[in-house]
Amino acid sequence: MPASPFPNTDATANVFRERFTSSPLGARLARRLAGYRLQDWGVPAHSAMGDIAALLIAELAANAVTHGRVPDADFELEISLTPELLRIDVSDSHTQRPPEPGALVAARLDQDCGRGLMLVEALADRWAVVDRSPLGKTVRAEVDRRR
Repeated sequence: MPASPFPNTDATANVFRERFTSSPLGARLARRLAGYRLQDWGVPAHSAMGDIAALLIAELAANAVTHGRVPDADFELEISLTPELLRIDVSDSHTQRPPEPGALVAARLDQDCGRGLMLVEALADRWAVVDRSPLGKTVRAEVDRRR
C-alpha cells in the first residue's frame, strides 16, 4: 500500500467532530459551528487561516449535501488543528467518488456547478478522497499553518 500523502495528526490536536443533517441548513450549521470552534482555538474569523477554513468547510459541506446525499443519512464534519496543520474531513454515505486531485476539469461558463473542488484544490495544500468504513467516502483537505 502506498504511503499516505497526509502526515499523522498530532495526538495533542484540537479536534471537533459532529454529524449534521444532509440539508442546506445542516451545511450552514456545520460551517458556523466549525467557525466558532476555530475561534475558540485561536483562529480568528476573517484572518487568512479563518477565511480559508470557512471556504473549505462551506464547499465540502455543500458538496456532501448536494452530491453525497443519501436518504436518511447524515454527513459528518471533523476538523483538527495542530500548530502545523489544519485538517478538514467531510464524510458522507454516498459511494460515488468525485474526481481525484489533479483530475478536475474546469466547468464551462454556462454550468451552474462544478467549481467547488477547483476552489478546494486552489486553497488546500493537499486534498484527497478516501474510503469511509463501512460505506461512503471522506473528502479531506489540509492546510499547512506555517505557509
